[in-house]
Amino acid sequence: MELGYFTMPSHPPECGLKEGHDWDLQTLRWLDELGYQEAWIGEHHTAPWEPHPSPDLLVAQALLQTKNIRIGPGGFLLPYHHPAELANRVAMLDHLSNGRLNFGVAASGLPSDWAMFNVDGMSGQNRDMTREALEIILKMWSEPGPWTHKGKYWTVSKPDTMFDFLKPHIKPQQAPHPPIGVAGLSKNSDTLKLAGERGFIPMSLNLNPAYVGSHWDSVEAGAAKTGRKPSRKDWRLVREVFVADTDEEAWRLSTGDMMGRMMGEYFLPLLGHFGFKDYLKHAPDVPDSDVTVEYCARRNWIVGSPATVTEKIEKIYREVGGFGVLCVFGFDYKHKPEAWRHSLDLLKNEVMPRLKHLGAEFEKAA
Repeated sequence: MELGYFTMPSHPPECGLKEGHDWDLQTLRWLDELGYQEAWIGEHHTAPWEPHPSPDLLVAQALLQTKNIRIGPGGFLLPYHHPAELANRVAMLDHLSNGRLNFGVAASGLPSDWAMFNVDGMSGQNRDMTREALEIILKMWSEPGPWTHKGKYWTVSKPDTMFDFLKPHIKPQQAPHPPIGVAGLSKNSDTLKLAGERGFIPMSLNLNPAYVGSHWDSVEAGAAKTGRKPSRKDWRLVREVFVADTDEEAWRLSTGDMMGRMMGEYFLPLLGHFGFKDYLKHAPDVPDSDVTVEYCARRNWIVGSPATVTEKIEKIYREVGGFGVLCVFGFDYKHKPEAWRHSLDLLKNEVMPRLKHLGAEFEKAA
């Protein structure tokens, strides 16, 4: 099993935009030093607790300040970008990364973002736009022109050579393109079916393990459509993780600090507005009012000493049937940077060596 990082990025509303950006850069440098495999950075436009509208700016800076870690948007919100422009921008970013870029895509789930860009998310327009945009981007990278795509939302042309030397010429460094990741939230997730169908990296967001188990069914259902054989080694699980020297210290630094504050002030109320608290419950009959920060910390988070965290990861692994990469959910601990770095360090150097046996079945199957 490998380790990754998934960050919204999340910062409290009083935090300055550059201040938050600088914390994210510091964290990415630590992840690289510690040997984490990858980091994914989100895009949002109308969420003060998720304030980064342009993950590629953070990705570009982080690539200059790191050596090995793979970094990418997690993901670009495809309904809000012109596909031809984004195809060129991502291809350029891939060259700047020397082939370390991951390309995460998402459909956008915030009604306030839909309103800003006049996208009818309630009818699923955001998902339709995402599929069409991705189709155009992949075509831009793979099919020689001239052609014109006339879709429902975009008309895009790849023109022939004009005036002897003007022509589309920008392609990614990685062939045929950077690895594509898609994140899923709901049961029978459409995006995870798409991952299975197209061979993309499936990512399950931070939900109750009892619920996440169904996500692999979606990946397999999509894969069956195109005759693919998906590997659980590619499956990423995003989870809230805090490791400290003792269980008590880990609990205090997680529920009693920024993890607890972000969840209590933003994430849980937001999921409540959407009717999504069910995704956090270990059983359907749990009342919404019981789904508190403490409930999530006990039931869903991976918090504790290295021994406790090892045990919790192994339990989740068995419950969902195996996965390949655990992605730590990012939080803003710039007020206690040493505690966050220590947690990332303990996870990598104390916990992971005890979990070496997990994933051996993938190797055998391969």
